[in-house]
Amino acid sequence: MSAGLYNYISQDRVIWGTPAGEAVLEEAKRRNAKRIFIIASKTLNRKTSVIAKIKDVLGPSLVGTFDECQEHAPRATIIAAATAVRAANPDLIVSIGGGTVIDTTKIVLVALAENVTTTAGLDDLHLSINPDGSRRTPTISAPPVRQIAIPTTLSGAEYSCLGGSSDPKRKIKDGFYGSEICPAAVIIDPAVTLATPEWLWLSTGIRAIDHAIESICSRGAVPLVDACALHALSLLNEALRAYRENSEDLKARQQALQGSWLASQGILRVDYGASHGIGHSLGAVTQLSHGYTSCVLLPAVLRWNRIDPENKARQKLIAERMGRNDGDAAQAVEDLISFLGLPTRLREVNVSKNDFAQVAEGAMGNIWVNTNPRPITSVDDVIGILERAY
Repeated sequence: MSAGLYNYISQDRVIWGTPAGEAVLEEAKRRNAKRIFIIASKTLNRKTSVIAKIKDVLGPSLVGTFDECQEHAPRATIIAAATAVRAANPDLIVSIGGGTVIDTTKIVLVALAENVTTTAGLDDLHLSINPDGSRRTPTISAPPVRQIAIPTTLSGAEYSCLGGSSDPKRKIKDGFYGSEICPAAVIIDPAVTLATPEWLWLSTGIRAIDHAIESICSRGAVPLVDACALHALSLLNEALRAYRENSEDLKARQQALQGSWLASQGILRVDYGASHGIGHSLGAVTQLSHGYTSCVLLPAVLRWNRIDPENKARQKLIAERMGRNDGDAAQAVEDLISFLGLPTRLREVNVSKNDFAQVAEGAMGNIWVNTNPRPITSVDDVIGILERAY
């Protein structure tokens, strides 16, 4: 009889069916928040009406906005955002955007909790691998303020206590964990996603599928996560295809957002694998978005892993949920990516083979490369997967 563990996160509500502005106001009142700070992307704040509409609803309770978030949440951005939050002294932060914005906010909360004011101050606070292969997880204090999130992509960052931040000096993306850095509540409003660029919406949809698949294939699978992930595959496969028929279909967008919610139940609650692990390093080295890293890596990782009999059986479940009866999960995923008009090969996103050695070196220190279902024991193994993806 096997042993297991599932950690629930400090998130008490997921809300849908209420316009985002109204839902934020209701949440602020429910939490007795009177000083609200918004963290968003520059594009969303300055080139769309999404943030302006929410600001109008909040009125004088809005005490500040930070919109300088950058992809992969580089450390300097974290410190700049934390400085702005400290100056405004809010009692609630609202993050509005995709994984970049929500992860930025999570690590801002780490900086606030640990009184970090410089990029070097984050050095000892991220997850890492000990010499014996075990995971080192620093203890992060409770932050002085919580966030609620309004996602505009399907990245699923809003459903976990893990945030990623890149260190440009090392060209490595570090993970930060804190039990209360996740959003206390998530507001699902498909209308706010209409401003999301098509490539970003669809590629983060593949990212959500990656969450589901690496949960199902985990070497430490959990029944609740399996159930959520399998249903997520059905929802996402259907909703992303519907998007191609009508990109303004709010019902399909809400279904995709709910699929992302279910797909994300395994983040840091089960062990992921090399698609996520190598993807973190690939993004840090080449600045490729996480959505695209999943597009180009997930099929290759599935093919590399299916030599393992147990993993092959798991992949059969995935293939069935995605409409194939031959057990070929990699082809099912690749067919969907192609149908959506997204890249399926590293060469299509201008990644050079000259980058492989640095990507592989960085990947070997990633927590999820070290928990891949088929053990990855060397840089050569990682390069082999990258070659398959090229």
